[in-house]
Parts: sequence; structure tokens; C-alpha cells
Amino acid sequence: MNNNKKVLIITGDAGESFEILYASHRLLEAGYQPVIAAPAVKRMNLVMHDFEPGWDTYIERQGYLIESDLSFDDVNPADYHCLLIPGGRAPEFLRNDQRVLNIVKAFYNSNKYIFAICHGVQILVTAGLVDGRKIACYEHVKFEVESCGGIYENVEQAVQDGRIVTGKTWQSQPEFYKLVFNCLEKAKETEPETQVVLN
Repeated sequence: MNNNKKVLIITGDAGESFEILYASHRLLEAGYQPVIAAPAVKRMNLVMHDFEPGWDTYIERQGYLIESDLSFDDVNPADYHCLLIPGGRAPEFLRNDQRVLNIVKAFYNSNKYIFAICHGVQILVTAGLVDGRKIACYEHVKFEVESCGGIYENVEQAVQDGRIVTGKTWQSQPEFYKLVFNCLEKAKETEPETQVVLN
């Protein structure tokens, strides 16, 4: 398949089931090839975050199982059209993985689109990509975004700022993927001018 049809999805154990599966299915439906990268090639345990009456924060239940396609060590950003970072609890530990930060920065430096939703924005924060940008994310990631110079979006469910598109939660997926697919359509026929090789 042509590189401009391959979309890299970064996640790991405790990734949000609905966000990962919805992304994979929507991309396949539209003729793109989702490729899931994780710390290792393995079967991952996804989770479901939801809200229950009487709880002050979300609860976490065991979700679906999904196989990763490749490890972060085997990712070459030049092979992909864009990058998608779902949420869940996975970004909390993935943001400390230097391989992940290298991948994200390589996509950014190659002028490729980066899409992140919910807690996935935590990886953008750690990679230094929110400074001066309008960012939508889960409300309790607001402090991290603003502490690193980002502008928290309080109204819209999803926003685009340059080649970075962000969304608040899985409930924002209709608005988020409208922006995602608008970007994919605009860039579908173009190849990146610069290819960045990871160290």
C-alpha cells in the first residue's frame, strides 16, 4: 500500500478501547491502513473509561484485546502519512518512552499531520508540541497543557491548529474525525518534503 494511505497509531496496554477501535475501523472504511505500534509486538489489554453516578472521576473497566503490528523500535515515520495518538491510560506511561517522543517529533519535523484525542494529548505535551497552540483534551489534562504554554480549548469538542488536531474525549469523536478526514483529504496526494530518520 502507498505510504500516503498508512496511518500510524501509537498505544499500549490500557489504551482506550473505543478510541482505538473506532479509529481503526473508520480508517479502514475510508481506504487507509491503520498500523498499531506499541512498546512490543504483543496482545494488548485495552480499557474502557466511563462515568458512574456518585464517582468524582471516571472509572476504568477491562476492555477488548488487540494485537500490535510492530514495536516502537521498528517504526520509520517516513513510511506513514500521519500519526494518531488515542487516549486511555496508556499515554501516561508512553510519554516517558523516548522512542515515542522521537517518533512524534519526527512526524512533526516532517510536516505531517498529528492527531491526538483525550489523554493522548499528554504525549504531545511531553514532546513539547503544545506551546502557543490551541488544544482540546480531557479536562484534567488542562493543567499540563497550560503549564507547557498551550491554550486549552474550553468550547469546541475538537480543534485544529496547523498540522495538529486534538479532541477532548471519545464523546468528541464525531467532531474530531470530521477534522481528521478533512486533513487526510487535503494531504492525500502529497508526499512529505522532508524525511526525518530517527536516531
